[in-house]
Amino acid sequence: MTSLTLENIGISFGGLRALDGVSFTANSGEVTSIIGPNGAGKTTLFNIITGIYQPDIGKVLIDGTDVTGEAPHDLARRGMARTFQNLQIFEQMSALDNVMAGRHLHERRNVLADMFGLPSSRKCNRESAIAAQAALKRVGLGGVANRPAGDLSYGQLKRLEIARALTTEASLILFDEPAAGCNAVESREIDDLISSIASDGAAVILIEHDMRMVMRISSHIIVLDHGRKIAEGTPETVRKSPQVVEAYLGVHGAKEAGAALA
Repeated sequence: MTSLTLENIGISFGGLRALDGVSFTANSGEVTSIIGPNGAGKTTLFNIITGIYQPDIGKVLIDGTDVTGEAPHDLARRGMARTFQNLQIFEQMSALDNVMAGRHLHERRNVLADMFGLPSSRKCNRESAIAAQAALKRVGLGGVANRPAGDLSYGQLKRLEIARALTTEASLILFDEPAAGCNAVESREIDDLISSIASDGAAVILIEHDMRMVMRISSHIIVLDHGRKIAEGTPETVRKSPQVVEAYLGVHGAKEAGAALA
């Protein structure tokens, strides 16, 4: 069982308070979604969780251990993985090699063993290939493992990014708009995939602008506005929150806000 806890997180940039006193807990087996209008602080929060930014105040804890300010590679070794809104894909490499590359970044490799092709290095490469194949199959890309990533559709590339996170065997996975730019069919496939990842025991944290997706798969929702948490709870609780409706009214207008939260 894995839990991520944020305690009173705050950070400023040039005098602008980007996050102010944000606290919540995300648990294994659940999808915890972070929503809010543009500029609410969602990506900044992800960057703090993953060690890219260090907060001015507050703590980040994994299973009760303070990991605030730890480097991204150290957090990865604690079982954390992240996908990005903008695809981080090597187009000339095969889908399989892309996933293996993601796994290698999280492994403790012996440089000399790799350089001279020692048995320990070959064994590690075989294990990586097996794990990468399994991850591709899990996201429905087992049949395109040897195709160049640049030949895949946008929806397939989004799932390839998820496969790279899965191959690290992470217990805490952060998804940054995994369905952005996808059509309705692709979005539903990604919905189902993320739900199944949480059902298998991972703690999933999701940033997503598609409110129908958020309401459908989330166990718990955190709502940010201007860097502050304005609501928290189940999809039903958040949907009925006057503060949430007001936050979206200011961006989308009444009709759009109502539709987004329906």
